[in-house]
Amino acid sequence: MSNKSKWVAWLVGLAMAAGGGYWGYQQWQASKGDAASAAAGGKGDAKANAKADGKGKGKGKGRPVAPVAVAPARSGPLNIYLNGLGTVTPLRTVAVRSRVEGQLIRVLFTEGQTVKQGQLLAEIDPRSFQAALTQAEGQMARDQATLANARVDLERYRTLLKQDSIAEQQVASQEALVRQLEATARVNQGSVESARLQLSHTRITAPIAGVVGLRQVDQGNIVRAGDANGIVVITQVTPASVLFTIPQDNLPLVLKRLKTGDRIPVAIFDREQKVRLEGGRLLTTDNQIDTATGTVRLKAQVPNKEGALFPNQFVNVRMLVDTREEAITVPSSSIQRGAQGLFVYVVNEDQTVSLRNVKTGVTEGTRIEIVSGVKGGERVVIDGLDRLRDGMRVEIAERRAFDGDGKGKGRRGKGGEGKADAAKGDVAKGEAAKGDAANDDAARAERRKRREAAQAEGASGEAAKDEAAKAERRKRREAAAAEGANPDAAQGERLRRKRPPDDAATGDAPKARAPADDVKSEAAPAGDAEPAKGERRKKGDGEFRKKKDVEATVL
Repeated sequence: MSNKSKWVAWLVGLAMAAGGGYWGYQQWQASKGDAASAAAGGKGDAKANAKADGKGKGKGKGRPVAPVAVAPARSGPLNIYLNGLGTVTPLRTVAVRSRVEGQLIRVLFTEGQTVKQGQLLAEIDPRSFQAALTQAEGQMARDQATLANARVDLERYRTLLKQDSIAEQQVASQEALVRQLEATARVNQGSVESARLQLSHTRITAPIAGVVGLRQVDQGNIVRAGDANGIVVITQVTPASVLFTIPQDNLPLVLKRLKTGDRIPVAIFDREQKVRLEGGRLLTTDNQIDTATGTVRLKAQVPNKEGALFPNQFVNVRMLVDTREEAITVPSSSIQRGAQGLFVYVVNEDQTVSLRNVKTGVTEGTRIEIVSGVKGGERVVIDGLDRLRDGMRVEIAERRAFDGDGKGKGRRGKGGEGKADAAKGDVAKGEAAKGDAANDDAARAERRKRREAAQAEGASGEAAKDEAAKAERRKRREAAAAEGANPDAAQGERLRRKRPPDDAATGDAPKARAPADDVKSEAAPAGDAEPAKGERRKKGDGEFRKKKDVEATVL
């Protein structure tokens, strides 16, 4: 056999050895991927098992299972509320003003004080009004004395007339004088009353019970009846009224309740609708609808004994207008919108889901009324909806028990035992909490912990395999180092021993070619070629050329 044929045979054997090594490397990578898939998906993951077996045909056993959280459809009474934005209005508001002109000498109230009706608030200088009263009383006393004298003369004249001693005309004149003096006395009496009334106005009292506002005038100023601001403003806030609006479409329902004489309860909340301030009842409605907004105003009255409501305060009003006894409600998170309208996913007895088109009614808090499509007691999906399809098999996520600081117990352990204990704790807690999946946050936490546990186990398996691969490569490098410090020289020596000697040079018969197994076993792995490249970079091109010359000589 010529040298060319020998070279071709040697190259073919080397290519077969390289192909066998590449095939073995691919098998090792495939086994590594299968182990990772099994650790991540677990025994119950049919999809991962199908992929690991290389089948993936999806014939029944490989159907995906989606973890979901469910909640039951409740059947029971449902309260229907109407909400509106309102304003607190005091029952009465009075601006206290002076009815006489004078100097304000005393202020007897404190700003923000709650006063009673008739309580003294301020006092004006009364001396001028007292003098006027005294003068009126004096004039009335003088006129009354004159009247009394005229009455005595009239009696005397009547006696003389009977004796025919005086003329009748004189008696008539005296009677007229008496009547004139009586009229004057009545005028004087009115003057006295007027002066006494003006004097009483110097004492300013509260016309209603309520809360006084800020003082508008200070002590020592001259006050008049025509002052625009007055002295102070009093508002009656116990009880208080609330004005709010509702859409005109809801007005017939409210009027029906009012005509039957029912007491429609109302609840007053703050602007954020978080704190309930007061409760009361609806009084009446306005007599016309606002054409600009299409709403109607309603008036409610609340006791406000604690003073939680303040005049002109913006509040939210919640009015109970009706109660439906047998209503089916589901969480609002279960309602989805599609091309055919609203729908929900209902979990069947065989752990599959069915898509149901539904019609909804009123919303109360986090639940919504289902008019048709779902029956009471059926389970609807509230979490994991994005992965669902009609007829898909699902796994109901269970609640997890949490300790006091909010961390799940058994999540982590120490070493392999801790992981095994955590997995056992998860399974036990999942079995204990079976059937109660209404807590969405707990369900999501459960799935997240399972993924973390699977990833942790997969990472530990990969780490063990990496360690084994490193140990194998280390043994190969040690074996190569035992044959010689120079891996390239050792490789050349092995090639020299396997190559048959030249017939022309030795005269001997050509030796049989080494078996393919020997060539495959002695073929240098990919990792052994790297030190030669690194050594070439370190020692330079000169020394590398010497090595090549040595190899050429040997070959």
